[in-house]
Amino acid sequence: MDCIMQNNIFDYAALLRQVKARVALAQKKAIYAANGEMLSMYWDIGKLLSESQTQIGWGNNALEQLSGDLKNDYPKVKGFSVRNCQFMIQFYNEYNQQLTNTKQPVSYLDDVPLCLPVTHLSWSHNIVLMQKVKDLKARNWYMIQSLKNGWGRNFLIEAINQDYYHAHGALAHNFDTTLPEIQAKQVKETLKDPYIFDMLTFTDEYDERDVELGLVKHIEKFLVEMGAGFAFMGRQYHIEVSGNDFYIDILMYNAFMHRYLVVELKRGEFQPEYIGKLNFYCSAVDDILCRAGDNQTIGLLLCQNKNRIMAEYALRDVHKPIGISDYELGKALPKDIKSGLPSIEELESKLSRELEDNTQSI
Repeated sequence: MDCIMQNNIFDYAALLRQVKARVALAQKKAIYAANGEMLSMYWDIGKLLSESQTQIGWGNNALEQLSGDLKNDYPKVKGFSVRNCQFMIQFYNEYNQQLTNTKQPVSYLDDVPLCLPVTHLSWSHNIVLMQKVKDLKARNWYMIQSLKNGWGRNFLIEAINQDYYHAHGALAHNFDTTLPEIQAKQVKETLKDPYIFDMLTFTDEYDERDVELGLVKHIEKFLVEMGAGFAFMGRQYHIEVSGNDFYIDILMYNAFMHRYLVVELKRGEFQPEYIGKLNFYCSAVDDILCRAGDNQTIGLLLCQNKNRIMAEYALRDVHKPIGISDYELGKALPKDIKSGLPSIEELESKLSRELEDNTQSI
């Protein structure tokens, strides 16, 4: 009897998960459909405005009047500001009616016609990309990364300002020779160079342990910087090999790639001997932690400055997949400036006094 009840509970739980997954899928489709329709409307309005501007030659005054009339007629609908209408015109001038490519002669990416995922991105994302990224290959890359990694508008702006597109290919690695082609491509698209840990600032001397502790303290920002699918498994992760204890700086697991990532942090410049230790850790994790369905463990060495030629030599005959990337910390304020700024306690005390003064004056 108990067994039957347990099976019924299990079946119900599975049924509930399936129903919820279907509801979530429908919600996502509805959001995508609504977003796609809105972008199509903006394109159509941009077409009307652009053609009228060309034929009649009206100026900004007419656009301001149109904006005001639309706001009055549709008070609950946002998006009819003069500035946004100008973006609609730009949107029309840049993309074809299907919103899959530009109006230029058909663009190609690696000899394949380029198909931009314009309708899958929000209007605010598209505005940022139209303003800041003119190169189509770069724009396509930022679009895909935004979708894959769930980048919000502000993070997208920061990624563009940090030139993630060009930095993406700077990673030194041996993935092409140690992984199947499809897996190598996926890993290269996931890892990057450099990693920006701007949440960490140090004014005094620090070492690798300080960086590790800082990343764990700011784990959410650390995971965002690492990219989609990463889970934090532990810092100074203990493994035992032949009765000896070893400690991995940071161990992560990527749910999309189904593989562990061993991260070793080094302060200062890259040294070839670092690779041997990382190679050893990757082998140990493969044997000790990997289960059925897990792909080969990859290693990531983070140092503050790598000599690319030295890195490539060090990786040449290594059979474990390893990447070498730089990392950058936030810039700390100089001590003489920092000492002149109020502390949190001083700010709170000042705010409390101001609140009391305001209360007494009422």
